[in-house]
Amino acid sequence: MPIPEIPGVKADKPLADQFRAEVAQLLGRKNLNFPGAQPVSFARKHLRELMEHDYYLCEKTDGIRCLLYFTNDGPQEIHYLIDRKNDYYYVPHLHFPRPEDPTFQAFHTGTIVDGELVYDQEADGLKLRYLVFDCLALDGKSQTDRQLDKRLAYFKELVMKPWSDLFVKKHPEERKFLPFELVFKEMSFPYVLSWMFDIKLPELKHGNDGLIFTCKETPYVFGTDEKILKWKPAHENTIDFRLRLGEFPPLIANGNSAGPPEPDYDAKPEFDLMIFHTKGDYRVFAQLHVTDEDWEIMKSINQQLDGRIIECYKDAQGNWRFKHDDAGKPHFRDDKNEANHISTVEKVLDSIDDAVSKTDLIRNEQRIREAFKKRQAERENRRKYEEAQAHRLREEKRKRESLSSDGAAHNGEPADKRIRPEA
Repeated sequence: MPIPEIPGVKADKPLADQFRAEVAQLLGRKNLNFPGAQPVSFARKHLRELMEHDYYLCEKTDGIRCLLYFTNDGPQEIHYLIDRKNDYYYVPHLHFPRPEDPTFQAFHTGTIVDGELVYDQEADGLKLRYLVFDCLALDGKSQTDRQLDKRLAYFKELVMKPWSDLFVKKHPEERKFLPFELVFKEMSFPYVLSWMFDIKLPELKHGNDGLIFTCKETPYVFGTDEKILKWKPAHENTIDFRLRLGEFPPLIANGNSAGPPEPDYDAKPEFDLMIFHTKGDYRVFAQLHVTDEDWEIMKSINQQLDGRIIECYKDAQGNWRFKHDDAGKPHFRDDKNEANHISTVEKVLDSIDDAVSKTDLIRNEQRIREAFKKRQAERENRRKYEEAQAHRLREEKRKRESLSSDGAAHNGEPADKRIRPEA
């Protein structure tokens, strides 16, 4: 499935800077960089995490991650997609009605949702959709301090429902004029792993490269979030490097030329894989293993290679190889400004060395379910106990007030007048 390009018109720097400041203020941040949360790679220790805390499970969509910012220009609503590079793209012809307006004219502003653009394969062709999996701000109020389940509930009720009422129920014919359709990304219990692998993933209409577990008990975290767990099959557990081409071998002299030999641009150079340490500090991590066939593929795309971010995996022999896209070409991450940071690289390496397989996940499915159900039962028992305690306190208060009221009715009356005379 092809990876979509971000639709719309890229904002110039002054306008983008203005929006970055607006978004930071809306979210209560001083930092103007991309505010989106980033997952950590799933390691064996995270099996215990799933047994001790409540998580949502969803498929990891192979699309373009971006935030969607709802704002206004005077009386007109406007919308911008924000990519990982923190660039802003104006997307016209979007409308997100508010729930309280039966005319569907009122619209949301000061709203930021998190999601992924993806192509779905339908019978009549590819459909561009935006899959929402989180909500950072809603109508001028940051939601990041709320738990995930609360954030999603607000989004579904206040944004998704009125949008569906308008574009799915009342005027479905208008959807074809939208730049993309809005979809709420389905969240499941963390223990339905067999169903996810056997039924859900095979039925997907778009690309998928793993699973995402997101803790439902925690607030939204800007940057790396240790409570968002990214599981990938071994061959999908990758690192994004910056590719640096070394010198090309010299052309073999034929004995008739003078001067230094020219480089042979048809021959393979060295390929350095570099990782990000601090601003401006890139260091060589490993060499990219490139076969003759790989090199022919790299040359065939007729594009710049040096300096680009390339997604790589570690093969069974311990060599770093580039990941192929759907067309069989190197998967360059042009949606990213930087390669993975050393801290991310170390976590991915831990995940590779301590890999959790599909079989491992399914083997722990029942234990995750039992722990989840136990916490659920404990919460229900605690809720019932607290309700009973509250009821008891209300009854005690009512009785005290009743006794106090009876006493007040007899204020000033001699005690013997209140004593029932003996027969």
